[in-house]
Amino acid sequence: MRIKTGDKVIVIAGKDKGKVGKVLKIMPREERVIVEGINMITKHMKTTSPQKPGGIKQLEAPIHISNVMYYDEKNKKGTRVGYKIDDQGQKSRFMKSSGEAIK
Repeated sequence: MRIKTGDKVIVIAGKDKGKVGKVLKIMPREERVIVEGINMITKHMKTTSPQKPGGIKQLEAPIHISNVMYYDEKNKKGTRVGYKIDDQGQKSRFMKSSGEAIK
């Protein structure tokens, strides 16, 4: 997967199209990601203990990896991600639109 935990992504399809958020969790087997503040659902939680009260909670639901794109903060739009292997054999990610390395 070209998207990693902690990356900023933009949603390119669905009800939250155009929103930007940080990736909280990756689920490679299901090809899904959980993005902060994106695809919010309402869940009715039962009280499990006095420290964990029940009620109606807002949670982020998974979104398919194909519906998100790495967000280029400099150009303020989504970009594809590629891989480069340098002389030492280290694999690194880069933005295809600008050619800049990612972290």
